[in-house]
Amino acid sequence: MIVVTGATGNVGRTLVHALAEAGAQVTAVSRGPADTGLPKGVRHRQADLADPESLRPVLDGADALFLLVAGDSPHGILDAAKAGGVRRVVLLSSQGAGTRPESYPHPHAFERAVTESGLDWTILRPSGFDTNAFAWAAPIHEHRTAAAPFGDVGLPNIDPTDIAEVAAAALLDDTHIGHTYELTGPELTTPRERAAAIGDAIGEQVRFVEQSRAEARAQLLTFMPEPVVEGTLAILGEPSAAEQTVSPDVERILGRAPHTFAEWAARNVAAFR
Repeated sequence: MIVVTGATGNVGRTLVHALAEAGAQVTAVSRGPADTGLPKGVRHRQADLADPESLRPVLDGADALFLLVAGDSPHGILDAAKAGGVRRVVLLSSQGAGTRPESYPHPHAFERAVTESGLDWTILRPSGFDTNAFAWAAPIHEHRTAAAPFGDVGLPNIDPTDIAEVAAAALLDDTHIGHTYELTGPELTTPRERAAAIGDAIGEQVRFVEQSRAEARAQLLTFMPEPVVEGTLAILGEPSAAEQTVSPDVERILGRAPHTFAEWAARNVAAFR
């Protein structure tokens, strides 16, 4: 049995479907109620990664765990996993854990705990998600504008569908044990270019508004801790060479190129119309 935490999220929802289609026995875990779109045969359980004890009955009898960086105690989560019989963990970390560990201490701590756990492990370090553009859904729908800082800085953002398919491969195939994968999209795109791609998808021009760093910082502080905000702004505005590198890992694992942002926008066009 494979336990998928964050099963109603951008990556987890697609991962659950991919595993079910592959014939795996899956338990979908989220803090909230069950997703009505779960595949037939997938069971849902409510649990909170911030409360490792709530995971013990969920993990009982599991073979593998897809783990988000959430909660304050990676060791408590991993202890519960071991007690339940889990042998393999696939951790969804972040690019910043490798490039800026001082700004992303939480993912870095989870990575260290997983690699030192004695369990088989695979670590996924994705770049920024294409789905971050959903933050533009309301302003694009209402007045065809999109605002972001550093409008002409390109980054290789990734479609969460690609992350989910890589995660499925890592959970089902032993050859991925002991590997850390850098997951990116196929090309660098700027915020200005991503706004234009959404405009192309909806068939109307989207006006891009460049925020100042201070404006973006104030907005991010409403839902991110300050060290993560500073690290995020550094990546968005002054990315390192590593943060602008297009990784071959998605194509190497899946046998196809990762999806472009334009493909993601076309698939999610209803959110912006």
